[in-house]
Amino acid sequence: MVGFGPADVPPSAAVKFVGAGAAACVADLLTFPLDTAKVRLQIQGESSAASSVRYRGVFGTIVTMVRTEGPLSLYSGLAAGLQRQMSFASVRIGLYDSVKQFYTRGSDHVGIGSRLLAGCTTGAMAVAFAQPTDVVKVRFQAQAMSGEHARRYCGTIDAYKTIGREEGICGLWKGTMPNIARSAIVNCTELVTYDFIKDLLLKSTPLTDNLPCHFASAFGAGLCTTVIASPVDVVKTRYMNSAPGRYASVLDCAAAMMTKEGPLAFYKGFMPSFLRLGSWNVVMFVTYEQLKRAMMAANHSNVASL
Repeated sequence: MVGFGPADVPPSAAVKFVGAGAAACVADLLTFPLDTAKVRLQIQGESSAASSVRYRGVFGTIVTMVRTEGPLSLYSGLAAGLQRQMSFASVRIGLYDSVKQFYTRGSDHVGIGSRLLAGCTTGAMAVAFAQPTDVVKVRFQAQAMSGEHARRYCGTIDAYKTIGREEGICGLWKGTMPNIARSAIVNCTELVTYDFIKDLLLKSTPLTDNLPCHFASAFGAGLCTTVIASPVDVVKTRYMNSAPGRYASVLDCAAAMMTKEGPLAFYKGFMPSFLRLGSWNVVMFVTYEQLKRAMMAANHSNVASL
């Protein structure tokens, strides 16, 4: 067997909270270039300055960015991204089981409704808490660093200060409603699908609660999440990256996309979204499961040695 085996004692809420944030950071470090490529493809065509097609496909986008802006451009906004994951994933993933148990009142039978409700709740809580980090991350990923474009922000702290000064405190929570909608969809699809597929594999196949089961469950969750969440994700990215006053509301942003670019605009960046979410889910869930077990094993060793 590869990795740690299932712990005799279920992990505590604190272990899940810390483990989820750490696992999400590991996943972000490995998949961040794909996320940056996704953002560039999603915002392509939203302004006259970017009306000509610069990016073609996932790897074409990455090659173009490296050639015109340098390899570090692929990790633009990484600091804000890691800040986001430590605060965002800790809440939406780390507290999922606890909230699910709250809704089922500790019952062993967990229905799909309780899982969906728990996913929506922790997703909304995470956005309300961590939205400023997401705004800064998207702004950094969207800004081009070649000589023909002026950089909007010099660093993560400068971005928080500049947005707060120029757009007010509300600017840091810009796009909260579409992000809550996206997070609810992503959380419900991602966590509930992972939960459901994992339970199904454990009950219906010879797989045990170890790496192959975690890998298959995470891959399925990533695919389902990408298909369902892409339209909301594109609108969220466009709206959060827009200049003040460009769109009257989130619905206005969506309507402008439909009118000017057609329905396929809502699936811009689908392949990098799938590559990123699929790989992110695999890395995150596998790491999360192993971290929980490692932390419980370390805690058990410390208790035994006393």
